[in-house]
Amino acid sequence: MEDNRYQLLDGKAVSAQMKKEMAEEVAQIKAAGGKIPHLAAVLVGHDGGSETYVASKVKTCEEIGFKSTLIRYEDDVTEEELLRKVDELNNDADIDGFIVQLPLPKHISEQKIIEAIDYRKDVDGFHPINVGRMSIGLPCFVSATPAGILELLKRYEIETSGKHCVVLGRSNIVGKPMATLMMQKAYPGNCTVTVCHSRSKNLKEMCLSADIIIVALGVPEFLKGDMVKEGAVIVDVGTTRMPSSVTKSGYKLTGDVKFDEVAPKCSYITPVPGGVGPMTIISLMRNTLLAGKKAIYK
Repeated sequence: MEDNRYQLLDGKAVSAQMKKEMAEEVAQIKAAGGKIPHLAAVLVGHDGGSETYVASKVKTCEEIGFKSTLIRYEDDVTEEELLRKVDELNNDADIDGFIVQLPLPKHISEQKIIEAIDYRKDVDGFHPINVGRMSIGLPCFVSATPAGILELLKRYEIETSGKHCVVLGRSNIVGKPMATLMMQKAYPGNCTVTVCHSRSKNLKEMCLSADIIIVALGVPEFLKGDMVKEGAVIVDVGTTRMPSSVTKSGYKLTGDVKFDEVAPKCSYITPVPGGVGPMTIISLMRNTLLAGKKAIYK
């Protein structure tokens, strides 16, 4: 085993720093008699993961000084009722941004709900207008996980220009936007991007030639030590709850990277938990601040 030279990309520390910066900005807005940013979250049902995420988002709002509103529905809410609520939030002048926490129950079309949200209040960045604007490089709300990863790379001054970036996964929430952002003419960006997924044939060879690997498959410990070259930068987006006998909760969060094997080869790597997760929540907060300031859409 080589000596441990890697550095952690510490999302927890970076998000704490960003939280402090935003809290100061909100305090200034308040002092100047400006409008306090207001985020609303709609939560349907009682999915454990969603409950945790939404609670964390509401708590972070309070810590920064935003107003927040939590709207809850049971699993049996109708699509019509949810669409009516979306319409109401679209038209509520006090609410700057809102999210409908996914996943939704099977009888509700997620796409229909996403498209009903006013793109100027779509702080999750899932509306086709925001996705389209992002893909052609216009100002928009960038979805929180990709935005958080970019910020992490930026704060650690990771060199991206001309690098080979492999994105594992092609989801609309992480894989596709990540690939788009890493190839754009900007920093972080200017990468040569390869997107791999369940149908990719020579996935291992691709990974071995990568300077930066962003893993967003949702397959625990998928990326092994023999798939990574020396000095690579690894970003692990995976969070799967795995049963565990050593934790109080009875499970532990496991990433898509086999950390103990991969880390010794890396220059930088994100931990799970404490890497991409906190960056995702803080990026949603940044979108909310931008929405409150009407910084993107007047």
